[in-house]
Amino acid sequence: MNAKEAVSTLQAQMETSIIGQRDLIRQMIVGLLANGHLLLESLPGLAKTRAVKSMAKNLDADMRRIQFTPDLLPSDITGTEVLHQKDGQNVFQFQPGPIFGNVILADEINRAPAKVQAALLEAMEERQITVAGTTHAMPDLFIVMATQNPIEQEGTYPLPEAQLDRFLMKVLVDYPDKGSEVSVLELVRSEEVGTSNGAHAAKATRIAPASVFEARGEIHGMHVAPAIEQYIMALVDATRHPANYDKTLASWIQVGASPRGGIALERTSRVHAWLEGRDHVTPDDVRAMVHPVLRHRLILSYDASAEGIHADQVIDRILELVAVPA
Repeated sequence: MNAKEAVSTLQAQMETSIIGQRDLIRQMIVGLLANGHLLLESLPGLAKTRAVKSMAKNLDADMRRIQFTPDLLPSDITGTEVLHQKDGQNVFQFQPGPIFGNVILADEINRAPAKVQAALLEAMEERQITVAGTTHAMPDLFIVMATQNPIEQEGTYPLPEAQLDRFLMKVLVDYPDKGSEVSVLELVRSEEVGTSNGAHAAKATRIAPASVFEARGEIHGMHVAPAIEQYIMALVDATRHPANYDKTLASWIQVGASPRGGIALERTSRVHAWLEGRDHVTPDDVRAMVHPVLRHRLILSYDASAEGIHADQVIDRILELVAVPA
C-alpha cells in the first residue's frame, strides 16, 4: 500500500479500539507525520494511555512506557553506564534506558521533578542522549507522547515553559458523547471475555515505519503559498504584539509564542492538508491546527486568569482579528 493508504489504515484500526475520540486520534497522527512530540491532557480515564498503546500496536514499532513518579531519577529514563568484567578487566558499558524506543509514553509527566523532566529535553529536541560524554542517537522513528492530569495538583510539578515549547502540540481530550460511551461499555465487556474484535485482530496490519517516512517526504513537498506563510506569521505576531490588534487582547497575553510556534503551525498545516487530500495548504488548514499548536505556548496575564479566560479563548480572539488571505 502507498503512504496515504497506510495512514488511513492506521487511523481506521485505532478507531476500532478508541471509540468516541476521533479528534484525539487525528491529532496523534498529525504529530506522528509532523515528526513532533505531543502533550495529552485530560481528566483521568479518557483513553490517553490506551490511545498511545493503540498507535504503537498498529505500527511496526517499539513502544516504551515510562511511569513518572516523584522518586524517578534521570538515569531511569536515559540509561547509565554499568560496570562489567570483560577478559578479566573492569569496563563500563552503556545500558540504554526506556527512552530508546520508537513510541515513548511518558505517563503522568508532571508527577516527576524538573530534573527528571529535563532528562527528556535533549532527546526531544536533539534526538540524542549524552551520557558520560558519549552521545547516543535516538531511532529514526521517535515520538514522545506525554500525558498529564490538569486538575490534580498535589504531588505534581508543572512543566517548565522551555519544555512545554518542545511539544509540537498540546491535545486536550474531552468526554465522549453518550452514544460512543455505550459502545465503549460493549467494547470493554467483550475484551473481558476475550472476544474483542477477534476477527479484526487477526487481520490487523502493522504499518511499517517506511510508510511513515514516505508520508513525511510527501508532506515535505507540499506547496505553501507566500500568503499562507504571511498568515501564519500574522497569527504568531498577534500573540507577541497583541496591542497592535486589540486592547482587550493585550490585557490577556503576557508572553507570546516562540519561533517554534510558527514552525510547528506551518508543519502541522501541511500535514492537515495532506490528510485532507490536497497538494497545497489553505487558511482552513492553518485555522484547524492553530489551537493545539499555540495553546501551550501562551503565558496569560493575571487579568486573563482573574476573568477566567483560557488560552483557547485568546486564540479564538486572534483568529477574529487577523485577516484571512483571499
